[in-house]
Amino acid sequence: MKKLLLIIIVFVTSLTYCQTADENFNNGNNKMQLKDFKGAIADYSKAIELNPNDSMAYVNRGISKAKLQDYQGSIADFSKAIELNPNDSMAYYNRGISIAKLQEYQGSIADFSKAIGLNPNYSEAYVYRGVSKAKLQDYQGSIADFSKAIEINSNYSMAYYNRGKSKAKLQDYQGSIADFSKAIELNPNYSDAYVYRGISKYDLKDYQGSIADFSKAIELNPNYSDAYVNRGRVKLELNQKESACSDFNKAKELGSQEALEMINKNCNKK
Repeated sequence: MKKLLLIIIVFVTSLTYCQTADENFNNGNNKMQLKDFKGAIADYSKAIELNPNDSMAYVNRGISKAKLQDYQGSIADFSKAIELNPNDSMAYYNRGISIAKLQEYQGSIADFSKAIGLNPNYSEAYVYRGVSKAKLQDYQGSIADFSKAIEINSNYSMAYYNRGKSKAKLQDYQGSIADFSKAIELNPNYSDAYVYRGISKYDLKDYQGSIADFSKAIELNPNYSDAYVNRGRVKLELNQKESACSDFNKAKELGSQEALEMINKNCNKK
């Protein structure tokens, strides 16, 4: 009878243990959705304390740490998740992102490649591997990755946007404009795509078209200092100095060091 009672107590204790770990994990998920990353980390830590073999708790805690720019801490969590589950493509992918944030692009490429090996349809991993390749000036390699992501998901605006940036680096401005235009078609509020399309138009000496794109980016994001600086540059080409200096001054108010340099060079002369 005592032995039976002991078994029941152990079973109930074990059940409570599992439920408590799950509850903390779910609480962490809820807090992460609310962008309460510190609270989420606390809950995931409790879940891990109760169930040290829960690889997903490590992954989600790592994501929360990365959101708080604790990239070393996030890498440690993703590495532990991989130790517990070597086939977790999400852990490799997220570790790759954190490694890239530390500008260790060869390491990030290795992790994204591992994620792709485990999940060949992982379009996000192709995009971020492409971004890392572009950081290493491997623009052809990056274009191949962005194209693969688009093949997997033809509505992936970020893939078109980044492919456009790599094409521009190779001076394929018409190709870059086509990609930025597709990104904008898929996401009409993509202010970065407008800015980079404007830059490519500028490189093709389509000054009015570039001004229109920079103006649209400003309409979408009135605090976009780079859009003001680039629009000011184009206006200088069109001999619209007063209007250009107005754009540079606005960018300066927004904290742009480049704008200050443009003002000193072009707007403070008698």
